[in-house]
Amino acid sequence: MVAIGSTGSGPVAGEPGPLHPAAAHSAADRLKPLVAAVPPSLAEPDGGSDPAEPESCGGAEPPVAGVAARVRWLASPSKAAWLAQALAHPDLVLLDHAHCERKAAGVALQLMFRYPGDGQLAAVLSPLAREELEHFERVQALLARRRIPLRPLAAPPYGAALTALVRRSEPDRMLDSFLVAGLIEARSHERMALLAAHSPDAELRELYGDLLTSEARHFGIYWLLCERRFPRDRVATRLVELAAAEAQLLTGLHREARMHS
Repeated sequence: MVAIGSTGSGPVAGEPGPLHPAAAHSAADRLKPLVAAVPPSLAEPDGGSDPAEPESCGGAEPPVAGVAARVRWLASPSKAAWLAQALAHPDLVLLDHAHCERKAAGVALQLMFRYPGDGQLAAVLSPLAREELEHFERVQALLARRRIPLRPLAAPPYGAALTALVRRSEPDRMLDSFLVAGLIEARSHERMALLAAHSPDAELRELYGDLLTSEARHFGIYWLLCERRFPRDRVATRLVELAAAEAQLLTGLHREARMHS
């Protein structure tokens, strides 16, 4: 959920196939095809442990944890240390979550401005941006009820480091931008699943649980955008590379709790 470079026009990678907004918004119902489409090297083995090893943090195994890994975007699950840090500082994570939703809307809009001649891209990303802003408003309202002022936070290196991996020349820039955005959405999905399962705060469990379907749909949308414009093997190969880098960025914890640290 970070900005992915400057705006401006640029070439697209081939002729995209049809991708109606309604089809994009049904992506959450189409996760099974996505599982088959992405390389097995990113799959979570059947019967594997859930992300963040929740048994070491107390509580039963979350019913939805590991979904993002099984959809094969993420190269490795979140660590138990991240979950422990997030549960110890729920207000800080909630505040960071608000910023993440706002930035995610900005990413979708930025891509629309970068490729102004791509009407199909705009038709998909415009409703996605609106939904991200709706999520921001919901989180902001919860912050207000809890008397937590919206304020800037020092960002962990995660977003900037992923953005730096986006190649500068087209059409590679488009492919990398979609995949980076999708990886961030997939990690958000995984971590919200953990928080929905493990938070002792019922209101936060409800919030994160309610957002899971949207997060899954969002990284599904970015995969479909890739698949409509690039050969599947090319997308899968680059996803493996970027997913490995994304996982490496999360091997250590930021000094303060964040959604992506």
